[in-house]
Amino acid sequence: MSRTIEKQYDSHIELKQQQGLTKLGVEKNANWHKDPRRLSFVLSRYKFVAKMLSGKKHVLEIGCGDAFPVRMLLQEVDKIHAIDIDPVFIKDAEERMDPKWHFTLEVHDMVSGPVRGLFDAAYTLDVLEHISKEDEKKFISNITENLVPEGVLIVGMPSLESQSYAAPLSKIGHINCKTGSELKELMQCFFENVFMFSMNDEVVHTGYQPMAQYLFALCAGKAKQ
Repeated sequence: MSRTIEKQYDSHIELKQQQGLTKLGVEKNANWHKDPRRLSFVLSRYKFVAKMLSGKKHVLEIGCGDAFPVRMLLQEVDKIHAIDIDPVFIKDAEERMDPKWHFTLEVHDMVSGPVRGLFDAAYTLDVLEHISKEDEKKFISNITENLVPEGVLIVGMPSLESQSYAAPLSKIGHINCKTGSELKELMQCFFENVFMFSMNDEVVHTGYQPMAQYLFALCAGKAKQ
């Protein structure tokens, strides 16, 4: 076995010898090859969600894609159930599943209805902008059906204002981007409390929303219908 010059790095070589190198998911691999900076943005979004949901017992992710960043949540919460509408992504995630970082996966369209079970928190990143305006309330309503009364939901999406600067490939499927005020108004239909955050590159802040590239709505306490 090769030895590193500084002894503390020998464990990195041992890990490579024992289980090989970790593969990126099919989506994140494309990010790394085409736009490496985007990968850092995505991971930063997951870190924010992980910190906000720290201590939660059972968390639902809606629209997990290849689910590569899910283990960032597993550092902070007990269990994750991740769903996506596309079986290609779910199969990719299943093939890369590490027993040390286990979570459950399911092919499911949240517009069609809730999944089985109750969760104390949920999150959905880069999904709502792909849901038609006609279906958005059904989508959010079905998520709330899966939450306990005091449950928390985090919704993340690119801002409407950012779209004039977005790359053509990233805009494909973006049929329902929103301003910060529009996102908050939608989420207030379902939650008693909605806290808005802005994001530019890897930085989350509470600054001027029209200049934000990305928006987060942190929602708590289901509204009485």
